[in-house]
This record gives sequence, C-alpha cells and structure tokens, in this order.
Amino acid sequence: MLLSCENLVIRFGGLVAINDVDLAVGKGEILGLIGPNGSGKTTIFNMISGIYRPASGRIQLNGKDIAGKRPDVVTRSGIARTFQNIRLFPSMTVWENVMVGRHCRLRESIFDDIFHTPRKRHEEKKAERYLNELLGMFRLNRYKEEMAKNLAYGLQRELEIVRALATEPQLVLLDEPAAGMNAQETGELMRLIRQVRDMGFTVLLVEHDMKLIMSICDRIAVLNYGRKIAEGTPSEVQANTEVIEAYLGRRVN
Repeated sequence: MLLSCENLVIRFGGLVAINDVDLAVGKGEILGLIGPNGSGKTTIFNMISGIYRPASGRIQLNGKDIAGKRPDVVTRSGIARTFQNIRLFPSMTVWENVMVGRHCRLRESIFDDIFHTPRKRHEEKKAERYLNELLGMFRLNRYKEEMAKNLAYGLQRELEIVRALATEPQLVLLDEPAAGMNAQETGELMRLIRQVRDMGFTVLLVEHDMKLIMSICDRIAVLNYGRKIAEGTPSEVQANTEVIEAYLGRRVN
C-alpha cells in the first residue's frame, strides 16, 4: 500500500472526532472518502497532511511514518492536497501560483540564486517543462499571466489541483474539488481526475457529489461520527444498509 493509516484517533477537548479509523490507499488507485457532514473526512485529510497530530495511531507513506510531521515535510515526502475553500494566492498569476507549488522540488541553493549558476538554469528549465505540461493538460496555459482572482470559479478549482500536482506528489488529496461547480464543470473535473490517475498519481478524494464518487472511484470508504462504517467497491457501498441509514436515516415501524 502507498498510504496506510492504522487506528487513528484524534480528540478536540472532550470530543472524539476520529475514533480508531483504518484507511489504506493502493498505488495508482482512486479511493473515495465519503460520509455525512461532520463525519470526520476533512479531519482525516488534516492528519494525513500534517495539519493535525493524531492522539494515537500510525500514518505511513511507503512504509515511512509521517504522523505528526510538519506539513512542509509531508509535502516533500510525496503528499499534496487541495482544500474545501479555494486557497490560491489571488494577487499572483497562474504561473506564479504553480511555481510556489514547485518550490519544494527545486534543488538550488542561495549561492545558485545569487550567481545564476548552471544548476539554477537547469532547475528552472526542468520546472518550466513540467509545469507547462500540467497547465496544458488542464487547458490553463492560455491564462499563465492572468491573476488567479480573475479566473472563473471552475478554473480556480482546477488551478488549485495543478498547484498540488506541481509538487510532483505520489498521493494527491482532493477535498471536495467539485464544490460549487455546475454539471458541465463537474463532468470536466471527472475527466481530469481520471487523467491525473493515468499520469501515475494516486488520488484520495473527499466529495459530496455521489455521481462523481460512484463514477470514478475504484474503492470507497465511509465515515460516520468519526468511525469507518463501510469500505468496498461503489456497488458494495451503495448496497450497504449502515451507509444508507447514515445518509437517509432508519425506517421507523
């Protein structure tokens, strides 16, 4: 497994927000993480990405423990993420936003910057090739010099994904990427997520759009009140009684 989470627990005061959750993501798959509002999905993302430290449990990437590591260390280890609310740098250009994402992979020193050494030029050219490829894939290359705040909402969402991919991650965490999108934008997003996987990235996806989740995920894990209540293929999860009750409630005789 690329990512392995075992017996995760986190508390906020007297509230147990995540209670003994196991989660595993295989290399090259798209795993969906779903559940009603407040079930703990974003909290799981925050633990994996280093924003929260688990009270107990293990988080391993390629067998290496990353639980409690700083977010920048987690990013360099190979995990990138997006957020529910767009967190671009609005007064920076599209190109500048993706260059910020790429910064953790640049192998140049202050000396290289000051004297503009061959290594610096090599790193810049390599970064430009990679970022231009990503922007082209998302059809954002025509907006390179545009301020991020001037992009349409759907394009801002896509730019946030490109900025995450700019870190060249092994695993990308997408937190409700379709939030606020119309049907056409959501359809385009589905195509792009599949393309991201086809490029060799592994995807862990939190999303409330069930059509999107059921269409593109290889497996789905379901949370409710901080516990994992089900896991399996989309068809298995759809037929799970506990999942149906979590979303729709229990029949009263």
